[in-house]
Amino acid sequence: MATREGTWAYRDAHGDRFARTYFRRIGDAVVSSVGIGTYLGDPTDAADDDYHAALVEALDSGVNVVDTAINYRHQRSERVVGRALADADTDRDTVFVATKGGFVPFDGARPDDPGRWVREQYVDTGLVDRDDLVAGQHCIAPGFVDDQLDRSLDNLGLDTVDCYYVHNPETQLAERSRTGVYDQLEATFTRLEERAAAGDLRHYGVATWDALRVPADHEKHLSLSEIVARARAAAETAGTTATHFRAVQLPFNAVMADAFTVASQDGADGAQSVLWFAHDAGLNVFASAALAQGRLAEGLPGTVGDELAGDTAAQRAINFARSAPGVTCALVGTGSPEHVAENVAAGTYPPLGADAFDAVFE
Repeated sequence: MATREGTWAYRDAHGDRFARTYFRRIGDAVVSSVGIGTYLGDPTDAADDDYHAALVEALDSGVNVVDTAINYRHQRSERVVGRALADADTDRDTVFVATKGGFVPFDGARPDDPGRWVREQYVDTGLVDRDDLVAGQHCIAPGFVDDQLDRSLDNLGLDTVDCYYVHNPETQLAERSRTGVYDQLEATFTRLEERAAAGDLRHYGVATWDALRVPADHEKHLSLSEIVARARAAAETAGTTATHFRAVQLPFNAVMADAFTVASQDGADGAQSVLWFAHDAGLNVFASAALAQGRLAEGLPGTVGDELAGDTAAQRAINFARSAPGVTCALVGTGSPEHVAENVAAGTYPPLGADAFDAVFE
């Protein structure tokens, strides 16, 4: 796993070429504020080869955050991350590796009959209770997540992941109450606390799309304060000394800025944005979709880009995400080695200061 000694040594080796605050703290480790994501791309050998080249180049040039999930590209993304970690010149203890479980993954390719495949592989085998399966594809029950963590460790070729996310828990709201979702999260968090105590993961959290950035009356809203409370209860049940709940992942970019602009969470002094809530709670935020899945590489809206440093629109968009309060790392989907140098170079420019970032929204 990523260690204090390993990540600080990585910072010492690469830090001189980057601007201030490029490396940021998570626990006793430090991580790059530009990370590589592995969601996009076809489930093909050619895409695997491109990802492998991009990952190795990124790891060797100053990016030590890799984000993936078991369902990304039907488990291919996890497997290519594992190969890249083995082939890069960087040591394992210098790299922060995060993955996720929640969506039932296919294996290498989409089957001809997805419903039948899920039923035969997961329901009939007892890995998933039919009552816990939402929309035929999503489950966050403890036994299922436990199984998925084992599969992810095998795919990655690792003994430990640095962060394990429960993936899009708001999906469950389609068929159960908020209280029911919180109850299931607490049960699963308890199991993740046990897995942390066993050394299989270092931190865990929730990776969301809508849940934390939409208003409280939205049908997909979840309360981060309640999620944190459930994690604390889980730690008490598991008998761990303190909760290992450490991180949240959510989309944040120049065209999806709700995490900063919408007062979606109840803070100590009233409603506040999820970014400020996380900042005040000492949680690390990993911003997904920093380029809005490639759209912002063509340009930023209005005059936003005028306030940001960078030679290209992509660099300015990455630096927008890196500038927000509470953001530890901006994740950029990089399935092509041609884009690695450009994305990494965003970190050679300073992010906006707090006043300048606020001014963007005035």
